[in-house]
Amino acid sequence: MQTQCNQESLEFHPLNQRQVVGRFDGGEITTDAGGLLLREVEQRTGIIARFAGCFRDHRAAGQVEHTARELVAQRIYALALGYEDLNDHDQLRRDPLLAVLAEKPDPTGESRARERDRGKALAGKSTLNRLELTAAVVKSEERYKKIALEMEAVDRLLVEIFLEAHATPPAEIVLDLDATDDPLHGQQEGRFFHGYYGCYCYLPLYVFCGDHLLCARLRPSNIDASAGCVEEAARIVAEIRQAWPEVRITLRGDSGFCREELMAWCEQEGVDYVLGLAKNERLKQEIVEEQEQAAAEFQATGQPARVFKEFFYQTRESWSRARRVIAKAEHLEKGSNPRFVVTSLGPEAWEARRLYEELYCARGEMENRIKEQLMLFADRTSTALLRSNQIRLYFSSMGYTLMEALRRLGLKQTDLAQAQAATIRLKLLKIGALIRITVRKVWVSLAGGYPYAELFAQTYAQLRAFPSPC
Repeated sequence: MQTQCNQESLEFHPLNQRQVVGRFDGGEITTDAGGLLLREVEQRTGIIARFAGCFRDHRAAGQVEHTARELVAQRIYALALGYEDLNDHDQLRRDPLLAVLAEKPDPTGESRARERDRGKALAGKSTLNRLELTAAVVKSEERYKKIALEMEAVDRLLVEIFLEAHATPPAEIVLDLDATDDPLHGQQEGRFFHGYYGCYCYLPLYVFCGDHLLCARLRPSNIDASAGCVEEAARIVAEIRQAWPEVRITLRGDSGFCREELMAWCEQEGVDYVLGLAKNERLKQEIVEEQEQAAAEFQATGQPARVFKEFFYQTRESWSRARRVIAKAEHLEKGSNPRFVVTSLGPEAWEARRLYEELYCARGEMENRIKEQLMLFADRTSTALLRSNQIRLYFSSMGYTLMEALRRLGLKQTDLAQAQAATIRLKLLKIGALIRITVRKVWVSLAGGYPYAELFAQTYAQLRAFPSPC
């Protein structure tokens, strides 16, 4: 027999002699009070406002209840707080705390024009999806989808945010390039089967500098992993050099980016590179002695052994010139494990072992940054069109950029200084609080049992130490 639940109270298993009773009578309670810290970040960086400025709103101003800035803010804050679907917003539109984050003048929603909307300060899913589905050019006969995104402006903005994060220009920077799979489960435009990943997917290209995201480009998967990387690198490098003309730039990537086009462009533009090089029989023949030496050392010690060698190498057809190659002859318990890297950096600056172990292997940290994009739901590319899925990717990218700014400005020298986005969300943003809104104040009574109150206070103090330009 199915249990019949009383709608006014929920009786749980008792605690000894005490009844445990739950009721939905707590008033306006949110689970996301830590989002106020993200709002403080926004007040100091303007990330959301500037992203909203990349949209062109063609709606009649007198008929607009939700500005483009409010819609963009609602969507990005929700992603940062863990709400991945537009469908979530049909419930979230009642949340006064999210309305505060989105800068709604009336966070209660009681002043809405239509009676059916009163008490719902925020937009629902049908309004929000117009941000994604509006075409690049809005036609005069279009009735609903009238908020168009200028993608080139977003690309520039990501680099601008990176530049502004540095008080002084660095002497040198490393730009990491990588591609990853974005599995698809529908009939999306640009959907292809990828043999390596074994699924239908997109193949987005990411460019990072440390923790900073500089590019997120959605691409179909029926292409080479390096496709378009020269164009993206040229755009990013030009913008960086305009601000920092003296900075030394190195591109780093795995063997999927070891292509003549990219290396030749780097050599022409004075950009260094460190790229993985796929092994072949000619390369392995170059390190026969070193591989034997590593095997002998392994037999003697029982520990993994590495021997490095460098030499100049040129392919028979594809490369235009010979280039410096670093070879790692390694022997592990499972057998030999040779690896190769090609670079424009000279031995006077980077000795072979140090270049491989300290510079090239550091690219593995980029994998963590890509995982963080998924924590902000960059894989929710389920619309029918490639353009609208790219816009979704931009929203996730801006959500990540906001979270990274929180980590950089508010969490420095704390236990979460190196934490990933999901950990920050769980420990710092998901806080229960009672919301009370009066004519003059918004009272947010945070949960007394919150275990990280000291960390929250420290983060708040560090954010408040930065002046707000807003």
